[in-house]
Amino acid sequence: MPSHLSRRNVLLAGAAAGSALALSAAPAHAHRRPRRPFGRLGSPSGRLTPTTLYVHPRGEGDFTGLQAAVDAATGTGRTLVIAPGVYRETVSVPADRTGMTWLGASDDPRDVVVVYDNAAGTPKPDGSGTYGTSGSATTTLRPDGFTARRVTFANDWLRADHPGVSGTQAVAVKVMGDRSAFFDCRFLGHQDTLYADSASLDTVARQYFTRCYAEGDVDFVFGRATAVFEDCDFRTLVRPDLTSAPFGFVFAPSTAVTNPHGFLVAGSRISSEAPDGYYKLARPWVPSSDPTARPMLTVRDTRLGAGVDAVAPYTNMASGYPWQDQRFAEYRNTGPGAVVTVPANRPQLTPAQAATHTRQVWLGDWRPQA
Repeated sequence: MPSHLSRRNVLLAGAAAGSALALSAAPAHAHRRPRRPFGRLGSPSGRLTPTTLYVHPRGEGDFTGLQAAVDAATGTGRTLVIAPGVYRETVSVPADRTGMTWLGASDDPRDVVVVYDNAAGTPKPDGSGTYGTSGSATTTLRPDGFTARRVTFANDWLRADHPGVSGTQAVAVKVMGDRSAFFDCRFLGHQDTLYADSASLDTVARQYFTRCYAEGDVDFVFGRATAVFEDCDFRTLVRPDLTSAPFGFVFAPSTAVTNPHGFLVAGSRISSEAPDGYYKLARPWVPSSDPTARPMLTVRDTRLGAGVDAVAPYTNMASGYPWQDQRFAEYRNTGPGAVVTVPANRPQLTPAQAATHTRQVWLGDWRPQA
């Protein structure tokens, strides 16, 4: 079982291996093809498209860092091809970079990692206070139409390294744009790993995640977006700082009351490193900025491992907003964490209701390209 002290090495191990492969010396035999750090996705001398930029940590691309590439990629429809490596930096993509695409140049998302280690309680260098939850994000994505493929988004801030810090939220990625899609990506952290948000309270942001992996402990998939997760894996982590349940919560939606669609999890899997029953499936987040929020989560056709508390999978974040008053529901889930022992604690959709809890309904006229 990985310990909290090894978590940073675990999440970066794949990237280190991929980087070593990408940066290995040229083969001695002249008849072999030269190495191609960007794989099948072109190079600065043979661009995938005229609007494609290449990022390589050792200078074989247009830029060595992601933020520099984003700054240069003005306009719409720009593509960044990212070579294997660990990009230790914070990245902020402005809203005017609409239609931007990030492509990991490896077939394995573990090889392309963007990571940093700010937390909500981390002091800002200018002395103006701490970062707060949103400010802790390694990557902040504001534009509509953003797409990422085969990229790992991580925040490797660890509680054990900062025992005096109370703001332990540490976001790997904050997604704010409408029509944001993630294919074969990973999201790694502990508390508040994946922030599926929108630009404002009155803006609906549709987001789609497929064949992705997310891990964490407290509220590690959260926010007010209309987000669909299909064929994804969620993994809950051990908590060496705690000795009793619950260790944490997988989902914490904060859906606006006017939004008919919150989080939808379909055909996915939830597993755990923690003891059986030590995690809640969800709790509702009603933020102070939106006290009328009515969080929504549907989990359907998904395997819930033994780490999920089957007797009481939901709990409150604040006593004034009981989970029973929110929009939580399940349908045809399987696994030990899905066993219904107390029906009142496991609201279930009827088949007629389930017919409207689908990707097609959630995303409307938007059809993400596979």
